[in-house]
Amino acid sequence: MNYTERDKYGMYKGSAGPGPALMGADTLIGDNVVNSQQDDLGEIKEIMLDMRSGQVAYAVLAFGGMLGLGEKLFAVPWQALHLDTVSKRFVLNVEKERLKNAPGFDPDAWPDMSDIGWANQVHGFYGTDASGGMGAGAQAGMGGMGAGAQAGMGGSGAATSGMGGGTAGTSGAGTSGMGAGL
Repeated sequence: MNYTERDKYGMYKGSAGPGPALMGADTLIGDNVVNSQQDDLGEIKEIMLDMRSGQVAYAVLAFGGMLGLGEKLFAVPWQALHLDTVSKRFVLNVEKERLKNAPGFDPDAWPDMSDIGWANQVHGFYGTDASGGMGAGAQAGMGGMGAGAQAGMGGSGAATSGMGGGTAGTSGAGTSGMGAGL
């Protein structure tokens, strides 16, 4: 099931409405994630909000296992994901074999995601800017709805949706167009 099928309120029907520049978080949970080689990497299980900045910090990706047994969870920085609006799924530029070595956690033992050391390790793996999803980054130029969303839509994610449109080397305002809007 994809985000249009989980749309309880009809916000994605027709040409009017918020998507894909602004999306309901609940509609994105359960979306599939693939890489650029079209390998299935799993699905979004949760979306983690940074309550200090009001931005999306991570999407929790479930990978491996069978029927939820033996699966491993990964906190993927929001700016590392791009929404493919044609196929209605997320794209993460990580090879499947490399993802197996990503910093992950057991569903019964979640890490302290506010820990700076943990955040640096995760962002280092995905090549994203650790300040892009944390409170300090928001104060240092991530911007609110206007600046972040507009700059993010012009970044590398513009071909899909503008979500997570920047990269580690871009300005703070463009690192996460979607994150600034939620």
